[in-house]
Formats: sequence, C-alpha cells, structure tokens
Amino acid sequence: MSALPQLRYTLEEYYALELASDARYEYWDGHVFELSGGSPEHETITGNIFAHLRGVLRGREWRAFLSNLRIKVPAYLPYRYADVSALCGPPVYENIGGINALTNPSLIVEVLSPSTEAFDRGDKLSYYKSIESFREYVLVAQKRPHVTQLIRQANGDWLQREVNTLTAVIHLETMGCALPLAEVYQDIAFAPAQPPFPVIV
Repeated sequence: MSALPQLRYTLEEYYALELASDARYEYWDGHVFELSGGSPEHETITGNIFAHLRGVLRGREWRAFLSNLRIKVPAYLPYRYADVSALCGPPVYENIGGINALTNPSLIVEVLSPSTEAFDRGDKLSYYKSIESFREYVLVAQKRPHVTQLIRQANGDWLQREVNTLTAVIHLETMGCALPLAEVYQDIAFAPAQPPFPVIV
C-alpha cells in the first residue's frame, strides 16, 4: 500500500480518482493509498479460498466476492476492500460517490502481509465491527499454515480460534460450511521452519 503524492484529498477528488482508474485506492482521513498487487502466495491463497467458497456455496442463497468489491464501513467511511467476503441472502449495495459498495457482508477474510498484519488484526477489525451484518472474520497467514477465526457471539463478544496445521478444518459458522487448510494452502510451498532462537552446536 503506497500513498499518492498529493498531500490531501477531498472525498469528491477520491471518488473521481476511483471512477477514472482501474487501480484500487483507499481513503484514510484525507490521504489516498493505492492498493498494490499481492505476492504470488497472497494471490494463490486468496484465489483458493474464493474458489472453495464458490464451490461449496453454489446453488444456495450465499454469495462470495473477491477483492475488487467495495465494502461500506460505517466507522471509517466511505468503504474498504477485503481480500474475500461472503454473505447470506441477496447482496445490498449503496451508491457512494457514483460507486456501488456492499453494505451487508457476513464473512470477511484477510490474507495477511507483513506490512498490514498489525492493522488487519487491530484497527481494521475495529472498523469492520461497525458493519451491522458482519459476524465472522478470518485472518490467514502466508508464510506458514496458520488461520485465526473470530466469530461474533449473541452478546456481542468475539470468540477467537486458532488453527495451524494443514490437516485442520475451520467451520465457517456464518456460511455453514467447512474450510480445510489443505484447500487454503493448495500450491503453496512453505520455507523450512526456522528455530525461534540461535542454535548452538
């Protein structure tokens, strides 16, 4: 993610930029950032998750979307881009600055990058929580098999689960389907694990 050189943008200038470009940009307090393409691992994992969801949800009233879809985030307007999102029932859009943004995702998936992991786990999750329909958040590591799942409970608390083996399976409660880590990480070659401390021989 890289900031554009202009110091400050109005929302109207941002909307004009989005409408005129094939690139993706996000607006943060007057600053505009271009969302650069992900690593090969990032794109492979994102594609694997989307393909799996599309397959298991086919023929049902569930929908899955890739990262070009804009999602309205009330706590930090106007909208954000998620790697994968899904919902139950028909999608509801709001026209924001001439652009349609989804208002009712149930599930949001972010594939973590070193430069964005802290933000995805912290502030971005806080902003996503302002989406009324949002019920499940899945964070997927790139460099090792590790997935964090957060599920909103009836009382508003969030239950967190962690899985870290390729034989593990996550149950996506909002979608009513399984997500095997073997599917998530298909075609990913992990580097050999390094010890967390120097090895003395």
